[in-house]
Amino acid sequence: MSDAVSALAGTDVLLVALDFDGTLSPLHDEPMQARMHPEARTALNALRAAPRTTVALVSGRSLGDLRVIAEHDDTSSVWLAGSHGAEFWQPGVGVHASAEDAVDDGLRDTLRSHAEEATAGLEGVFIEPKTFGFGVHTRLATPEDAEKANGAVDAIVAAEAPHWRRRTGHNIVEYAFRHEGKDSAVAHLRELVGATGVLFAGDDVTDEDALASLGPHDLGVHIGTRQTHASVSVPDIPSFAALLSRLAAERTAGV
Repeated sequence: MSDAVSALAGTDVLLVALDFDGTLSPLHDEPMQARMHPEARTALNALRAAPRTTVALVSGRSLGDLRVIAEHDDTSSVWLAGSHGAEFWQPGVGVHASAEDAVDDGLRDTLRSHAEEATAGLEGVFIEPKTFGFGVHTRLATPEDAEKANGAVDAIVAAEAPHWRRRTGHNIVEYAFRHEGKDSAVAHLRELVGATGVLFAGDDVTDEDALASLGPHDLGVHIGTRQTHASVSVPDIPSFAALLSRLAAERTAGV
């Protein structure tokens, strides 16, 4: 792992693109209460100060929600890719305009309402509004109620919007009428900043597209213990924060 970090530290233009939930912040029963782990924040601040280095957050969260939980304001130098790469925020520019589809917006609202009705009697099930769809959270539900909720909403979406994309994560199933993934988000960020090397890290199934898309001069990191496309795995957020801090130190020392 040290060799991989050192090799990446020497790249000309570095992009550090990171998932948020489970990667920089512990998973939280109340999604909007998630906040960055202090050690992760310290490491990110060091990378933001490193030469020729861009830091980005790449999340399934809607852009507005991502800004709240990341405590991100208009003065930040951190790039954002929300909704799995369907929304972008650029330092000094702001939100990149996204084409709106009134038909799909209407269908989104209808499906979300139907999902809320179908799961209303299941304790611990929460429907999260998203810009391009919605998510079904079951972290606080029993396994039986989680199965009922996911089955009911799967049936609704299959009947009313079979063209929507379905993603699974930690105790959440997401549905969206946009099909961008974190792989396309990282590719777009790489092009925008002219990166010669990329570090991407995540903890969930939805991060695997991006991890699988990385090239030979990049570094993929998985936080956790499951099977992954990442070349490096670390057990938890503090361990990952230590890796980021080492990357920042080596990159700064190489000036």
